[in-house]
Amino acid sequence: MELNSALGFAATSRNALLTTLRSDGRPQQSVIFYVADSNRFTISLTATRAKTKNLQRDPRSTLFIWSDNVFQWVSLDGTVELSPVAQSPSDEVVDMLVEHYRLGNGEHPDWDGFRTAMVNDERLLATFTATSATGILPD
Repeated sequence: MELNSALGFAATSRNALLTTLRSDGRPQQSVIFYVADSNRFTISLTATRAKTKNLQRDPRSTLFIWSDNVFQWVSLDGTVELSPVAQSPSDEVVDMLVEHYRLGNGEHPDWDGFRTAMVNDERLLATFTATSATGILPD
């Protein structure tokens, strides 16, 4: 499948299944929300989750994106780059998380509370860069 076709399909959604690799090589999957920008997808994660620990060890991953029609889907292979963990409500990571939220959801009713929650949750951003694709899309 051509990567650009898959990316066009992925741009119409926000939901995906992120597959990472456990230390023994078995897959670990998580339902995630993303914001797409060309071949890059940003995902808000917490530092303590298995997927984050897996990506710290091995950045290879896959995003599986589907539609309401079970016969229309794409699977994107790529790698993930992780930001530092949010340390302060006014740090650069929290600023990036605010922008990520705005792109996906619009304005938040309480940005100060949001910023504090990002630090308390130990949030960070993962940037998935797609390098290849497989899937089934309509002609």
